[in-house]
Amino acid sequence: MKKILYILSLSLSITFCANAQVVNTKFPALEAETIEDKVVRLPEDVRGRITLVGMAYSKKSEKDLTTWMNPVFNTFLKQKMNNSSLFASFSYDIDVYLIPMFTGVNAAAKGIAKRKAAEGLDSRLLPYILFYQGKLKPYKEALDFEKRDIPYFFLLDQQGKVIYATSGAYSDKKMEAIEDAISDLQ
Repeated sequence: MKKILYILSLSLSITFCANAQVVNTKFPALEAETIEDKVVRLPEDVRGRITLVGMAYSKKSEKDLTTWMNPVFNTFLKQKMNNSSLFASFSYDIDVYLIPMFTGVNAAAKGIAKRKAAEGLDSRLLPYILFYQGKLKPYKEALDFEKRDIPYFFLLDQQGKVIYATSGAYSDKKMEAIEDAISDLQ
């Protein structure tokens, strides 16, 4: 029985190894801009706030990143935008940013992506989409971005430290884990 539990525990730790290496580390400084070219500096500009950051650096990973948009909007942003005091006790007071990253030869596509986002996304989501153009290596190393074709999500505490990390397309289980981590901070 002990062997079975050990193998199961080893299997789970291998599955979550990449994300666990990032937890309890400071989120690296990142400068990106909104659709209106407003510069946002993470984690500096969100200090004192809990923040969820989603990042993608390939076309395929951007598709999985978009699977998070509606659930993130409905869970974290909708009540905040509606200023509804009726549901205030059920809402989260966190910042959220989804960041497509344009690096290397793809850097030139940032302008096109901004234009397509402005035309194709719900305008209420636009302030929460940041566009990064620059080097990828510092973030790959600091945040353990090994798989190019999936997005990565990091929950930051009020000091800018990663307290939870996950990756891939949206799932209810991943959202529940994020919500649990937020509850632990509040």
